[in-house]
Amino acid sequence: MTSETSGFTARQYAICLAGVVWREALRFLHQRERFVSALVRPLVWLLIFAAGFRQVLGVSIIPPYETYVLYEVYITPGLMAMIQLFNGMQSSLSMVYDREMGNMRTLLVSPFPRWFLLGSKLLAGVAVSILQVYAYLIIAYFWEIEPPTPLGYLTVLPALALAGLMFGALGMLLSSAIKQLENFAGVMNFVIFPMFFASSALYPLWRVQESSPFLYWVCIANPFTHAVELIRFAFYEKISWESLAAVAGYTTLFSAGALIAYDPAKGMLMRKGG
Repeated sequence: MTSETSGFTARQYAICLAGVVWREALRFLHQRERFVSALVRPLVWLLIFAAGFRQVLGVSIIPPYETYVLYEVYITPGLMAMIQLFNGMQSSLSMVYDREMGNMRTLLVSPFPRWFLLGSKLLAGVAVSILQVYAYLIIAYFWEIEPPTPLGYLTVLPALALAGLMFGALGMLLSSAIKQLENFAGVMNFVIFPMFFASSALYPLWRVQESSPFLYWVCIANPFTHAVELIRFAFYEKISWESLAAVAGYTTLFSAGALIAYDPAKGMLMRKGG
């Protein structure tokens, strides 16, 4: 829908987008424990689990690595994706809360197109998740976990943006299916931990294939796996075209599902009376 057909100018769209992003930024600033908890989880894996598993889980030379790497170096892209996954679920939690408090109704009755409002909410969440990831990378730098060149900090940014969009769209889709805030924790655990453990975040897929071919194909079908590999290659200034295509496809699928779910004529909100 263009600005001419909807009656809004590009400036009005920009003001609306800025308002949604600013609201999400204020919520993030007022919830400092959310920022701390987003860093505690990956740091626990980095500082405790990685130290214990370093001698147990050896990593062979696999792309994009050109030499043997320490275990904590290998799991860093997975921990970066974990931050974004948890942030996507937190964003969906906020949407469930807003729906129960009535704030979501106020947003969705806006004259702006539904896709633009949801897209603005999604972009705001992605921006917050990227800030959290770079905060983690600053801490990881003191453990000598860094890309081969400083350029890696820039080349990983598009991968983080696309992965954040995918996780945010997934969270948005899930938020349309959660009726009550109390049910969110169970759904969150049911989604996050299987996605995280059944992926290449903690161990290379060739090891998974050796132990369980079935689990290997589960990992291949897991969107989280492709997000991790996309970030891993981008951090080393390379591109995994297979992961890029998979993440783009999953993002499109989840976004389309969320738009349909939040359509009052077709989605689940109407059936719930939300």
